[in-house]
Amino acid sequence: MREKEKHWLVRPETIRWLWVVFIVVLAVTVAWEALLHRHPHFGIDGIFGFNAWYGFLACAAMVVFAKGLGYLIKRPDSYYDAQNGVTSDDPAGAGPAGDDPAGDGNAD
Repeated sequence: MREKEKHWLVRPETIRWLWVVFIVVLAVTVAWEALLHRHPHFGIDGIFGFNAWYGFLACAAMVVFAKGLGYLIKRPDSYYDAQNGVTSDDPAGAGPAGDDPAGDGNAD
């Protein structure tokens, strides 16, 4: 029987190909800006490559903000276990006694 193939997005040659395509598209869009006549509304948006730098910095700022927000609202791994009555004495994690009305070990 044939070995299961990896998904096309996790193959090393596909990842390399996607990086090359991304870099080429980025280079073409930045180079295309040199051919366009821009109409800047503010002083800084008339700089060559402003849109690329602005997009990159905005994306990086969102990542940093999301990481900070994650640290702010993070809960411990056992957060929901403590609320549902699961204790360290209950290794199966069955929860409160009310989850198994028949008492036969099946919560169905």
